[in-house]
Amino acid sequence: MGSGVSTENMTDEQYKEAVDKLFAQVEEIRTSNPGNRCVKYLTREVFDSYDKADQMTLYKCAKTGIENKDSGLGCYAMKPEDYTKFEKFFDPLIRDYHGAKDDAVHVTDWDASGVGENGVLDVTKLGLEELSMRVRVGRNLAQFNLPGLMDQAERIKFEVTMLQAFAKLIEDPEFKGTIYSMSPNHGEGVENPNLIDAAKYQELVDAHVMFKDMDADPFLKSAGISSDWPYGRGCWQSEDKQCIIWFGEEDQLRIMCMKKGTMLNEVFDRLKKLLDKVESIEGIEFAKSDKYGYVTSCPSNLGTGMRASVHVKLPNLTADGTDAKAKEVCNPLGLSVRGTGGEHTPIGADGTVDISPRARLFIKERDIIQALYDGISKLMVKEKEAATTTTEEAPKEDAKEEAPKEEPKEEAPKEAPKEDVKEETKAE
Repeated sequence: MGSGVSTENMTDEQYKEAVDKLFAQVEEIRTSNPGNRCVKYLTREVFDSYDKADQMTLYKCAKTGIENKDSGLGCYAMKPEDYTKFEKFFDPLIRDYHGAKDDAVHVTDWDASGVGENGVLDVTKLGLEELSMRVRVGRNLAQFNLPGLMDQAERIKFEVTMLQAFAKLIEDPEFKGTIYSMSPNHGEGVENPNLIDAAKYQELVDAHVMFKDMDADPFLKSAGISSDWPYGRGCWQSEDKQCIIWFGEEDQLRIMCMKKGTMLNEVFDRLKKLLDKVESIEGIEFAKSDKYGYVTSCPSNLGTGMRASVHVKLPNLTADGTDAKAKEVCNPLGLSVRGTGGEHTPIGADGTVDISPRARLFIKERDIIQALYDGISKLMVKEKEAATTTTEEAPKEDAKEEAPKEEPKEEAPKEAPKEDVKEETKAE
């Protein structure tokens, strides 16, 4: 424990020594990395309240936060029921991260008929033209372990289970599409009819259709989520290329819709239709919690599991070539700012950034899309103000100076507000 050593054959005394050593390490991290919520809430009292078998599962849930000290969350559930079984660990951590009250309960509500003008969110009314819009959700099937605990056989079984859902989508004239799988086979002697080669995989990665090799992510590796790569991994893409379902990633399913347009509600409405289609198929049931809504591997995505985003040009707020000022403005609006290629990627040369509401849990789905629209509206006001400020702060000529004046020194960009290190996959 803590060093990769199996505890199965340990005596009681050896096991106790291993646990003592583990919590000495936890205490060190708690002191050196106070922002690590995993070690903050993984107390010896909580750990000792479970039997040995459950302690081993709890350790697996917390392992990534112990091995990656700079984690902001540092934990992943291994089974859908872990959020209930290990409530003493997960619940305070979840409410801390999401800023929720002790009695908050998640409510799912996709009815967007009341948002905007009769369900229509038109960004042209904010002075914007066509935007790149994207909405995705994370989902897991109730009958399987979560990715961190799946072995190769279960990953294959999950993929085979999803083939019936993909077949229904391919039969549907609205979606159609193609399955791209990386599983070398579907078990001993069973060929994978959707297997792609390395060249096709790289082509899909370069086109942002497929996710990257997860084994390179230390957070996912510690959690066991990237194990058995590339078995059980791949995606389905609709014929019009506006809908994609990743399978075998951080969550078993990442279901997304995207398009360029001016009506935010269009991608939201189509995603709901896609989700309903998938879950209507016999044998497909999404894992849910009475308290936290849809179950995801990482507590950061619980609830809606949703990320709704747009690419917006902010040339004035990014005039210094960074997104520092944009983040400073967006943070109070509850918006996250990323580069155009996802988290930790650069902004566009024309000042384009990726904007999305931060909230996932204890918020209704319809309210996320409304929050995105409202956030963009307020952000564009700040963008215009930044243009005025830039003009007013331009250096003025001093009539009294006869000698050539020294060029005004450029002010260094302000540091962006630091965000929690999150274990969410960076491929998006």
